[in-house]
Order: sequence, then structure tokens, then C-alpha cells
Amino acid sequence: MKLAKCMSRLGTETAFEVLAKAKALEAQGREVVHLEIGEPDFDTPRHIIEAACQALHSGYTHYTPSAGIPELRRAIAEEMSRTRGIPVEPENVVVTPGGKPIMFYAILALAEPGDEVIYPNPGFPIYESMINFTGAKPVPIPLREEYDFAFDIDEFKKLVTDKTKLIIINSPHNPTGGILDKETLHEIAKIAMERDIPVLSDEIYDRILYDGEFHSIASIPGMQERTIILNGFSKTYAMTGWRLGYGVMPKDLAVHITRLMTNSNSCTNAATQMAGIAALKGPQDDVDRMVAAFRERRDVIVKGLNEIPGVSCVLPKGAFYAFPNIKGTGMQSKPLADYLLNEAGVACLSGTSFGAYGEGYLRLSYANSVENIKKALERMADAIAKLRK
Repeated sequence: MKLAKCMSRLGTETAFEVLAKAKALEAQGREVVHLEIGEPDFDTPRHIIEAACQALHSGYTHYTPSAGIPELRRAIAEEMSRTRGIPVEPENVVVTPGGKPIMFYAILALAEPGDEVIYPNPGFPIYESMINFTGAKPVPIPLREEYDFAFDIDEFKKLVTDKTKLIIINSPHNPTGGILDKETLHEIAKIAMERDIPVLSDEIYDRILYDGEFHSIASIPGMQERTIILNGFSKTYAMTGWRLGYGVMPKDLAVHITRLMTNSNSCTNAATQMAGIAALKGPQDDVDRMVAAFRERRDVIVKGLNEIPGVSCVLPKGAFYAFPNIKGTGMQSKPLADYLLNEAGVACLSGTSFGAYGEGYLRLSYANSVENIKKALERMADAIAKLRK
């Protein structure tokens, strides 16, 4: 079949490709430590699972409204109002099967050929993929180690033009674990308001923060009506396979995002949505325990990486990723990631999987046990030492 031209502009998420290669090695009898996939290794909290089972037994096996079950939209609105300090109503909320559809729909709804979209680089690869898919021009804002992987505001200002139709931000950030502090968010907001540019704020890691408080750009006066918040349940509640996310946005945009839902997915799984209500309204002890475990793992992996000659790593402030600088090894990112998988049995991602500015770095997910992290560090140290001989 002859494919449409736009399909050639569609990218992918390398984590799943590396996972497949790692699984193939395991099928051959090799032992692989998985640090490639951005997925909590914890089970979904029991009360959430029980809520889904109860929902299925109670008849939640049918279509729901495309924007989501009213009870869940109300629960999300209450959570966002409480945590962001802004008035959110159910009509501002669209529930989707995972967080990616909000990226897809928002970029599709707001960008077209001739437009420009600013996005973080290195950054989640689907941002650039979807910008390209729409025919708009991706404009990367480099996240550099010397700025602690935050925006250089002066550089950001130079990238904004009359063609800029959307700004994408992500904090806490994948893949670096960096954050955008309150002052930086205010600078971004000032420009967005001056030029009336909407912001897609990816806040999927908002609860996985190790120091200080989380800040949303939507909380800044004048920004709620210009912000699409992307959030979901995958990371916070270890619900990656449940596929449950949502967007919070101005009501007039929510109408159009809902139409995209109707045209693509019809609706999100009914029982999964009921589980989402239990997640938001139920006990949060499991979340606190997961974050505490991630903090311990973060400290272990960063200390271990900094002890490997040729490697250095800043301390991530959020999410569950380390983004070590590997320039001292003398190898580029992709060849080193391949070498570590094939020779050391450590699955990680090349920094270039997250954009051109990721060259010279690797991304390691520490959503694994301390025991496995230590094993991976030992293997990496031995393998990199061989390179330096």
C-alpha cells in the first residue's frame, strides 16, 4: 500500500525497541538488567485493583461519554483545584487512554503546516514526532547540563516568533530528572501571555519530586486559560498498563479534544476509569512509599555512576531517571548504549533517543530494585573500563 507522506514524519519511542532487543537476548538465555523502560516496578495499589474488579462486576462494561465518566472528571477537577490552586470544573477535563493522546490531540488541534512549536530537547520523543506529523516546524529549546537541565530563558526568548503556536514544557522532566523552578515558569508565562501562545504542560511526574514543592504554570495568574495540563495515573499509581490519562484545559478547547477522542478511541475503558476514582480518593500511602524507594534508588545510582571513570551524573530532582554524561568514555551515546546491552547485559537508552541535544548522555531508569541497580553499575563499570584500556 502507498502510505500518506505524513507517515514518513512519524517517529517512535526507542524505549520499546530496546526492550524488545533485551527480551530477545533473554530468550537466548542472557541475563539483562532493565533500566530502559520508564515504568514503576511496583504493583498497582490493592484498593485500586479491587475498585476495578468491583466495577466490572457492577456492569461497567459499556461505552462511557467520550470525555470520561462524570464522576472521574469531577474527581480530577477537585484534585487539580486543590493541588494547583485554580478553579477547575469537570468541563475542563478530558479523560484519555493514557497521557499520550493529550499530546497527540493538543498538537493536532493547535499546530499546522507553517506553524512553529517549541519543545524541550532532550525531551520525550513523542513531542517532536507529533509536531513533525502535523507538518509544523519543531523548534527545540536545548536543555543543557550547565543550566541543571532547565530552560536558558534568554535562549528561549530568541526562539519565540510570530509563527510560534504552542510551547511544550515538562517538569519534572523526562529524561533528565530536572525541574522548572517557579522563577523560570514565570518567565515562560510572561512570554506566553504577551504573545497569547498556549502552553502544553506535561506534569505526569508531578508527585515524583524529591525536594521542594511542585509548581504548575497553570497556577500563574493569566495562564490557566492558556494552558493544557497533561497528567495521568501511570507513574504516580504504577498503572502503566491500565492506560488512563487526562488533560485539563479551557472548556472551549476541551470540546474539540473530546471530538478527537470520539473520532479515535470513542472512550476510555469504563472499569479503568472507576479505578482512577479510587486512586484519587483513596489512601496515598503507597505513593509515598514508592517515592521514598525511588529516592533511595536515585542516590544509589547517581553515586555509582559518578564512581565510574569517564562518567558523571547530576542529581535528578524528580521523576525516576538518571541522565549521566558519558563524554569521558570517548564513545557516542548510541554505540555505548548498544555496547552496554550486548556486552554487559544492561539495557539503557541513548540520550539521542530524546533528541539531538541528548548526544553525550545515557538515560537510565531507576525504576528497578537497589540490588539490580548495583548489579548494573558493576557491569557498566567493568564494560567501560575495558573501553578505556
